[in-house]
Amino acid sequence: ADVSISSSCILTVRNGLILTMALRLVATRAAPRALSQVSIPVTQTQTRGMATEKQIWNQIQSTKNIRKITASMKMVSAAKLKGDENRLTAAIPFNQWTTVVNGEPTLVADATYEELPQKCLLVPMTSDKGLCGGVNSFITRGVRNCVSKLHAQGKEADIVVIGDKGRAQLNRVSGELITRSATGVVSPGTFSLAAALSAELIAAGAQDYDAVVLVYNSFVNKATYQQKYKIIKPFTGEGEDEPMMAYEFEPDTKGEVMADMYEYLLTSQIFHSFMDGAASEQSARMTAMENASKNAGEMIDKLTLKYNRARQSRITTELIEIISGASALEDQ
Repeated sequence: ADVSISSSCILTVRNGLILTMALRLVATRAAPRALSQVSIPVTQTQTRGMATEKQIWNQIQSTKNIRKITASMKMVSAAKLKGDENRLTAAIPFNQWTTVVNGEPTLVADATYEELPQKCLLVPMTSDKGLCGGVNSFITRGVRNCVSKLHAQGKEADIVVIGDKGRAQLNRVSGELITRSATGVVSPGTFSLAAALSAELIAAGAQDYDAVVLVYNSFVNKATYQQKYKIIKPFTGEGEDEPMMAYEFEPDTKGEVMADMYEYLLTSQIFHSFMDGAASEQSARMTAMENASKNAGEMIDKLTLKYNRARQSRITTELIEIISGASALEDQ
């Protein structure tokens, strides 16, 4: 009887151990499933260490390549500027007769635009390319200022943009005033291109406006350019305001001659503005690329100093490790 009681107790203990082990196994297998079903937010903290020698070396080489590109662009702009200056010198006497009709150009800086008539068509002349400093930004800023002042005076103004950069900048703030835009204009332009643009302005209804205002960059020297605007009024009027009353026109009627002369006047002014703007653009690009090359050189010097410090720190660490190992061997 004692033997049977002890054997039954042993079986009971053995069955309890087996049950406990089975429960643990089930819990172990079920735990990953339960954790996968519960979404626990995990916050990852990104730590940025110091740049390695290889990374600093790659930055130095990339900056050197950029400096080579900017130095080459400066040389190309300097060569193009010489040709643009010659073309501008030839265009100035060609356009001299227009000052008798329209007067001298006016500086955009501190202009009040009170002399402009009631309805104007603004024509900002910008370029299709960038990397030329503030050539295009100054023009668009002047046009925005002109539009705000004209509206404050109760006058109307529409815009016809020449150049992709001017269209992109003005479209953000004065897109509703832009009636037409001309992009893909090859700099410095030709008289045929100026004639095509003047025909586009005529098609846009330039004669329906009281004046066409050309806003452009005027070349002064290799380091300076200014923003100016020209006021071109159509040859219309009656009575005392009739243009060129002292002249007789044969055999065509005076109206047809005045229309043709207005288009030629507009073409001549656009051509001169093209030459002025092309020289200003190349001079600004030459200055911008010179500054970019200078900044790249300064960055290379800083990165080289940083690289040398990192290299020196690595060498010092290696020497300390070698000396520490030698000391440990001697102690043994």
